[in-house]
Amino acid sequence: MISLSVAWDDIGGLVDAHERFLAGARVEADVRGSVLESWKRCRSAGLEPHQLLVPYAPDLTLDERFLRAADPVLERLTASLAEVGMAIALCDAQGRMVQRLGGDPQLRHRLDEVNFAPGYDASEPVVGTNGVGTALAERGPIYVVGREHFADCLQPFACAGAPVRDPLSGRIEAVLDLTCLRDDGDPTMLRMVREAARHIEARLLDQATQREQALLAAYRRSGRPAPGHGDGSDGDELGRIDLAVLRERAEELIASPNRTLDEVALSGGRFATLLRRQVMGATGETGAAVEARILGGPRLSDLQLTTSPPVAGPVPVATRAAPATPAAPAAPTTTPPVVVRTVVPPPPPTPLSAPQSAETVGDILGGAESRLLLVGEPGVGRLAVLARRRLELLHDAGVRIGTTLDVTRTAEELAEVAVPRFADFAAVDLPDAVLRGEEPETLGGGTALRRVAMRAVRKQPANLYDVGDTIEYVPSTPQARSLEITQSVMEPVLAEAGGWLAQDPERMERVLAAGVHSLITVPLRARGTTLGVVSFYRSERPAAFEDDDLSLAQELVGRAAICIDNARRYTREHNTALALQRSLLPKGRPEQSAVEAAYRYLPAQAGVGGDWFDVIPLSGARVALVVGDVVGHGLHAAATMGRLRTAVHNFCSLDLPPDDLLTHLDDLVGRLDRGEGWAVESTQADSGIVGATCLYAVYDPVSRRCTLTRAGHPLPAVVAPDGTVEFVDLPSGPPLGLGGVPFETVELELAEGSQLVLYTDGLVEDRLRDIDSGLDRLRTVLAVPGRPPEDTCEAVLDALLPSRPSDDVALLVARTHVLGPERVAQWDLPSDPAVVSRARTAVTGQLSAWGLDDLAFTTELVASELVTNAIRHATGPVQLRLLRDRALICEVSDGSSTSPRLRRARTEDEGGRGLFLVAQLTERWGTRYTPYGKVIWTEQPLPPSS
Repeated sequence: MISLSVAWDDIGGLVDAHERFLAGARVEADVRGSVLESWKRCRSAGLEPHQLLVPYAPDLTLDERFLRAADPVLERLTASLAEVGMAIALCDAQGRMVQRLGGDPQLRHRLDEVNFAPGYDASEPVVGTNGVGTALAERGPIYVVGREHFADCLQPFACAGAPVRDPLSGRIEAVLDLTCLRDDGDPTMLRMVREAARHIEARLLDQATQREQALLAAYRRSGRPAPGHGDGSDGDELGRIDLAVLRERAEELIASPNRTLDEVALSGGRFATLLRRQVMGATGETGAAVEARILGGPRLSDLQLTTSPPVAGPVPVATRAAPATPAAPAAPTTTPPVVVRTVVPPPPPTPLSAPQSAETVGDILGGAESRLLLVGEPGVGRLAVLARRRLELLHDAGVRIGTTLDVTRTAEELAEVAVPRFADFAAVDLPDAVLRGEEPETLGGGTALRRVAMRAVRKQPANLYDVGDTIEYVPSTPQARSLEITQSVMEPVLAEAGGWLAQDPERMERVLAAGVHSLITVPLRARGTTLGVVSFYRSERPAAFEDDDLSLAQELVGRAAICIDNARRYTREHNTALALQRSLLPKGRPEQSAVEAAYRYLPAQAGVGGDWFDVIPLSGARVALVVGDVVGHGLHAAATMGRLRTAVHNFCSLDLPPDDLLTHLDDLVGRLDRGEGWAVESTQADSGIVGATCLYAVYDPVSRRCTLTRAGHPLPAVVAPDGTVEFVDLPSGPPLGLGGVPFETVELELAEGSQLVLYTDGLVEDRLRDIDSGLDRLRTVLAVPGRPPEDTCEAVLDALLPSRPSDDVALLVARTHVLGPERVAQWDLPSDPAVVSRARTAVTGQLSAWGLDDLAFTTELVASELVTNAIRHATGPVQLRLLRDRALICEVSDGSSTSPRLRRARTEDEGGRGLFLVAQLTERWGTRYTPYGKVIWTEQPLPPSS
């Protein structure tokens, strides 16, 4: 195994796209779409570019029938590449190498170094992007060169691969690959390998059954021109779409015993006339042949058709020579119709009128050369066509339905798959409970359903219900009957379905007049629950629904029902987690005057997370601003967020300093992480939390000081009144839960009208944007002076959030206010009992000046008790302060760290009733500690008139 770095700036100007892709960067502009999709599949499979584990399967071989077709083609291809440094690899349908041919000594040596030899598993999930594995994954030809290979060891090479299909079944039988050194690579390799694959497919077609050979011989003996003869003129080939249309219409014509003629519109103003003829072999074989003649447009040559689905262009089929003697009859077989080469010169158009007999049409076409398109048996051909279409439809349904976990989108995907390949109109009706993720009640006639998805070939049939309409099917309708009996109902002739007409006779008559003639309704059932009903209508195509269509509709809806139920269950879990999270987040703005706050919370599209925010009023007119983020998503993260938010509220009620608060929160997260305190044992292996981040700030409107500390959280931003933006240089402590490291605080003085912006990392960082560029973008958006906080929130989210955020986002913007001197009064008091009377007088005078005489008696008593206790039991200077905010706040501070304790005094006690009286006369009271002592504070509500 080798690892080689190759410069490849000649491929789309790329140099380092591979490394940038592995690092998670976007490279859509630098890498071809098919290669990029392959890289994504490789990454999803967990491949490491520098390390591959390649299994080997010795003694591989392909079946003899395929080898008879492939060996002559490979021999010719090897001979033509003898002078070129290019190797040929033939691999089976799983991507495992069966043969390696050709190549010069240098190339063979380099291939041997990476063990690219028979037995090598070149499938994409094993070795990443390459010509073999990616051709299988894309089901079509692919060219890969240099560093377009996902694996390092394959980057010295260029390769082109193409699948080889059985022309009759459409199944991939093998993969053919051309490989050379990277510097020798050329996109023409893609054409070479594609043509070689076509030649193998042509030889596979030559190995038709004896019965098919006999039918073809009978057609030739009838005097029709032998296939493959024309005028030899060069011209433009039909495009892939025209070829697919001709193939489909020819199959339908050969499978329809009552039709002889069809006309097909082609691109470029051309059209094709198809004629069906009856043929009989020499020993009694009966079948049909379809001739084609192209009219109008440029001259055509070598028109090539195949019954297999086109992947990257038409598949050429070699002309077959007539056998000298007719083959013996074979037993009836279910082989699809034979396809042969057709050469059609462009004679002058001849007008046709239908219906006409095959002989009449043959006479009309006789003046101009027409050629064989299809030979086969009508009954067998019809069954084969229908079976193949059914398998293709079910395969597409498995791929295209259920790509998301959204109920409505899944229903839309069901309608998109069904129209136009199965029905001309499809509608999906579900109860609102399913859309909300809930378990639906028993459905039946009269149940209100909502049309959530609809698809039509053209404009929807007139007067049918539209998306969003609420429908209550009457009990006699096919939809209500299918819900009632939980079985499908088919109405092949709607005009005779009285129950369907009873839904709304006038409306339904207009629907019939619009051409709708046939209906199948299928209940959407999954895991024993009926989720809704699906209706398939036909109008454009003349054929009504048949029993085979009914079984196909049941299979199609059954697959979709599982996807819709999965989406419903996901919706329920998501809504439950979201409801839990929203119940744990703030319900409104708390009453406080320190800041004008605005906030936004946006849950992630992928799942509910653990982001939270809070604005918590504190004592002394202060306010705490909190933003946090729990690691992870889902119910566990939301529940943990609720516990942490509750803990922060409890710690705030103790008036702890910011660093002490985060220390207590860190200890709590650590205990939760160790599983302590959980009431219910978790059943999820990864349910334990890894940690959380938090930013905590306290703003004092009196001093204009803001104290901040953080635990692993993004830096807060401060927007000055003039629009200047600064990110606070705040030391980053470890995330919560790690423990052992003290948290640091920073104190700022904020001008009035400044904005403090707190947020979670989902706002500035995601897998496509690093945090530095996110912060730069945030700085630019915030740099607007005088903008209200609500407008700031809107501007930030509009500028920084994608349409589908991958992580939760919490944003909190707080504009600071100031409690001015006219609303603050304070007095420094000596430790002398005589000053108590002075304190009472000062308080009474200040309240009178504020017009709060009604509170004078109570406040005078409260201040007297608090000052007396401070002088009697504490030390240091005493200060009395009154604040007129939303409440009247009285504070007494001293130099002691001893906290007073409220107790119930006994009858014989002479003291101990002071704090009891304070608690009874005020609304709230408490103690907070400062670096120099403590503060005892009380709050009284203001009179309504004030």
